[in-house]
Amino acid sequence: MLLMMVSVVVVGVWADETEEEEEVVTGVKGGVPMRRAAAAMRSLQEERRDPATQYVLLSNQGPRTRALCYSRGRCFLKRLTCPSSCPRRNSSSGKAGACFIDCTPSKCETSCKSRKAKCNGYGAVCYDPRFVGGDGVMFYFHGKANENFCLLSDIDLHINARFIGTRPHDRKRDFTWVDALGIMFDEHKLSIETKKLGAWNNVVDRFFFSYDGREFSVPLGESSTWQSPNGDVQIERTDKINSANINIVGLMSVDVNIVPITEEDNTVHKYQLKLDEDCFAHLDVQFKFMNLSSVVDGVLGQTYRPNFKNPVKVGTPMPIMGGENNFFSTSLFRNDCKANKFKTSRGTMEQQKLGERMFQCSSTTMEGGGVLCKR
Repeated sequence: MLLMMVSVVVVGVWADETEEEEEVVTGVKGGVPMRRAAAAMRSLQEERRDPATQYVLLSNQGPRTRALCYSRGRCFLKRLTCPSSCPRRNSSSGKAGACFIDCTPSKCETSCKSRKAKCNGYGAVCYDPRFVGGDGVMFYFHGKANENFCLLSDIDLHINARFIGTRPHDRKRDFTWVDALGIMFDEHKLSIETKKLGAWNNVVDRFFFSYDGREFSVPLGESSTWQSPNGDVQIERTDKINSANINIVGLMSVDVNIVPITEEDNTVHKYQLKLDEDCFAHLDVQFKFMNLSSVVDGVLGQTYRPNFKNPVKVGTPMPIMGGENNFFSTSLFRNDCKANKFKTSRGTMEQQKLGERMFQCSSTTMEGGGVLCKR
């Protein structure tokens, strides 16, 4: 039965006419149909993958992007077409945003949404740095300049952040910002970093990427993409430069913007920076997580736990989250913080999840993307 389902998906993805469908299913030129069938088989077996992203783009797109869903339930094999107000998955139109394709059974629809990080949305880490947790509570976590702290640590995902900063002579603590993310999953390591290039230049891209220790680049231009060798990491630029979406299949996605400290910021907050020498370019990010366990930890990750009681003083001008010692990591790719829950072996992860996961927690697909837990 599964093989029959795969054949249907392959037909729907790579051909629209009956004659073409027959050729795709039965043809063997260059082994392409077999590779496509194998890819579809792998996709169908990815039970942990987010149903919203379980689709493939149809060929012969025309003026509006179309996709075929293969998520389980009522959306299986449904063809979705992007709205006329945002006909493509990029946001080149500027006003309406980009087309989002959602193949979850409850949605099964396309809609127009912004593809940039929302600093007031759930899962956001922006400014110096200000967090919005999975529980919707806003708080600040200052950390320390030139050190690394664990943002999230779960059984199969670990995210560290590198903090940069400065301390004026009249202050007792550092002003800090996040300028790099170190993401670990399975046996892989992905970094998203900002290049130190002095003063801000609106036409210069500052992204630095590495995967398993090797630097790589994503071509400039909106909607340019990069994919890891086994396809588990996909990166797409959401603007010509300095904005991107990073997706790790079945685990997380994150919208990332690189932004500078402006003259206004410098004056209002009294940072005392020489911006013509260093604009302290940093990351504004917004995370969406899938399949978090009930033991997830980290500065941000803990706020996705079931029944988490946020200790910050809500309602104060600057609610502070403490615990620097609990979240400190010795480098961007070390899971040696006291809050660590990360296991690198997939077999170990799956066994531990069976025993430890009483709840399955994820960011919701509703506007804002809060935390949703179910047994």
